[in-house]
Amino acid sequence: MDSEILNIDNNLIERGEFKTIRLLVGRLPSDTRIFIQAHVYRSENPGPVLLLLAGVHGDEINGMEIIRSSIERNMFDKITSGTVIAIPLLNVFGFINFSRDVPDGKDVNRSFPGSSTGSLASRIARTLTKKILPHVDYALDFHTGGASRYNYPQVRFAKSDPKSAQLARAFQAPLLLEKGMIKNSFRKAAFDLGIPVIVYEGGESIRLDGFSIEKGVEGIRNVLHYLGMWPTPEKSSHRCTLIRKTTWIRASYSGLFIWTKNSGATVLKGEPMAVIKDPFGMKSIPVNAPRDAIIVGHNNASVVNQGDALFHIGYDLETIT
Repeated sequence: MDSEILNIDNNLIERGEFKTIRLLVGRLPSDTRIFIQAHVYRSENPGPVLLLLAGVHGDEINGMEIIRSSIERNMFDKITSGTVIAIPLLNVFGFINFSRDVPDGKDVNRSFPGSSTGSLASRIARTLTKKILPHVDYALDFHTGGASRYNYPQVRFAKSDPKSAQLARAFQAPLLLEKGMIKNSFRKAAFDLGIPVIVYEGGESIRLDGFSIEKGVEGIRNVLHYLGMWPTPEKSSHRCTLIRKTTWIRASYSGLFIWTKNSGATVLKGEPMAVIKDPFGMKSIPVNAPRDAIIVGHNNASVVNQGDALFHIGYDLETIT
């Protein structure tokens, strides 16, 4: 889809050119207009079009920083072929309000492909679907854990989509998760248009995590090389672990949550992972591993309620070198 002249919402970008496109998606009650800003980098040479997307959820700032820092490092000025479309922040409304969602409570990532006459979330989704996705060949969607939950750097892909599986392996995140697509998500909308998408998860909402950010930046470089858009591959400093199945460990008791194992650690069946203590010093409830597994994500909340998600663990593993 890398045509001689790229036309995005009547903005013409020629090969070898850089432009920032502003797409109007709405306005605040003060009549302040809100735009999606898309940075378009084009090589002199034809090649694939890669979309880098973050901030679908307004409080997930690690993905924003991954793309922002990549721009600041002039990474996309170095592409040898094709086009990069970088959108560091999709959900501006949520970002302003430190919220996952938009002000009407809707989740943008459950609103695709969207509607131009629908809810605010649906209009944002429609703008991306109609004005950006028709030009895209591949996409990386950057997220973090939510509600105090930390996700160890990982890439999620659909087993039913071989191209996404290959893209996930090329990214070389520490963890690779086989995860089906969610109805009305960006990944599902892109898949329906024939665009392979992988989702990167790293860190937690409203908190920057240097390790997750660096792994995300490395992953972008690795994918650029895989697509023939980057001259030198990024050397991986670790092995990747493919995770085919996951489950949640939930709190059996309410109280103070004190974990002793965190994300990225491997645990054996029966191994202590945390304790939940009542605030009166009367009870201490152990949380033990139900099986041999690797911890995909953990809850950083200091106080939990019965039934709250404590650990996301993965099993049925394969090491990929």
